Amino acid sequence: MPKNTEHRYTKARVEELLEACLGKRLGEIDRNNVFARAKENPKITGIAGDVIEQSVFGYDANSDSSPDLDIDGIPTELKTTGIRKSKKAPGEYEAKEPMSITAVSPGTIIGEEFSGSRFWHKLAHLLLVYYLYDSDKTVLAAGYAAFPVKGYQFLEFSDDDRKILEQDWLIVRDFIRSLDGNEDLYPDISHLRDKLLFIDTAPKWPNPPRFRLKRSVVSGIVREHFGGLLEQLPKAYGSYAEIDGKCHEIAARYRGKTIARLMEELGISGKPDKGIGERLVVRMFGGGAKKMQDIALFSKIGLLGKTVVLTERGGRTEDMKLLRINFDEISNVGEEFPDSSFYDYFAGRQLLCVVFQEHGSSDFGSNIFLGFKRLVFSDGFISLNVRPVWERIRELVIYKDLRDVPVLDKQGKALLNKTGIPRTAPNFPKSSEGLLFVRGDSSDSTKKPETVNGIPMYRQYLWIKGSHICRELDKKDFI
Repeated sequence: MPKNTEHRYTKARVEELLEACLGKRLGEIDRNNVFARAKENPKITGIAGDVIEQSVFGYDANSDSSPDLDIDGIPTELKTTGIRKSKKAPGEYEAKEPMSITAVSPGTIIGEEFSGSRFWHKLAHLLLVYYLYDSDKTVLAAGYAAFPVKGYQFLEFSDDDRKILEQDWLIVRDFIRSLDGNEDLYPDISHLRDKLLFIDTAPKWPNPPRFRLKRSVVSGIVREHFGGLLEQLPKAYGSYAEIDGKCHEIAARYRGKTIARLMEELGISGKPDKGIGERLVVRMFGGGAKKMQDIALFSKIGLLGKTVVLTERGGRTEDMKLLRINFDEISNVGEEFPDSSFYDYFAGRQLLCVVFQEHGSSDFGSNIFLGFKRLVFSDGFISLNVRPVWERIRELVIYKDLRDVPVLDKQGKALLNKTGIPRTAPNFPKSSEGLLFVRGDSSDSTKKPETVNGIPMYRQYLWIKGSHICRELDKKDFI
């Protein structure tokens, strides 16, 4: 593919241009009056990138498959990327959304090899310009004028990350080749999600899909750039097949041992709790962090560790807590479901279930390790179960129908907390209503740190029924 010969810069000049933008709002940078277009088209997309391209680098947006800039003779793709303040890690940033790369063109990709592909040509050398999406609400295009530029980065993927990108791309290419031109089967490209580490494709057919870096991958890049610490594993893994292979090796070595024995062998101190599964996984993979999300690979691919304890008959012992609900997002009238944290959690992540068999309900440390199973949430599950709960929570909050109601036992009598005061809870979806439900959680039952629509409450989490997890796990063999 030819280099872009129109937009040539030295690296020093690029740095000079972008250093002058740091801390300034996009509206201040807009010397070419790009934001004027937002008056006629208030919902126009990509306006932040248009400002950087036109008002900083002096060229109009185009659909050319070649990288945007020539920097010291190197074709470089410019990506203007929104970041948000992290709710999970105060003081750190995360990606606002996935990063679109290039079109998935069946007629082209079937004849490509990775090193010469349009996909890699776009990713080989990146210039990322970061702006802070400094709002909890969805803003129209004109609102982007208030967002400041926070940084920039010349990015080249490591050899390990390049290997992952290549394996992901080959999975997509080989799938399209296998269709032999049968367009009726193109929608099945969305079913590759459980095999891809760094990328996905969106939107769905019949709309022409594009390759994207997952939001979790972009968040990892952002976190590392702005000084967040992510631990590197001692060994690289380039595909889920390789990760599964390591899990199989680990299970063969440790299966049948109790949690207490595993903690002793792996040098983990303290009392075992519900989070012990992911701590064990990290140690088994050679890491030292307490959470899988503090490991660079697991964080970028969105692989979450979950402890699952089964009864001797294979039944559930308890429900599973998933994600904390962000009520700033929930109350955002302009938020669309595909852009929500609910959708991102279920579509962009997988669960590595660390499975134990219960061996005495009073002694968690005596539970016996059985192995690993990996769960992926299907598009059907997301559509039938996740979206309705997300919509119901939004209805309650946005239309002011949220109420604090008494918590009753099976006989309809009010339950009391330890202080003797009747228990109450918001009228969010309950476990009796579906597979997903909302439940508050707190380390101190006397404090309700969350306030929604004027109602004090515990921090609210989305949960999934343990019975459903057990049914899904029962369909799968151990890795």
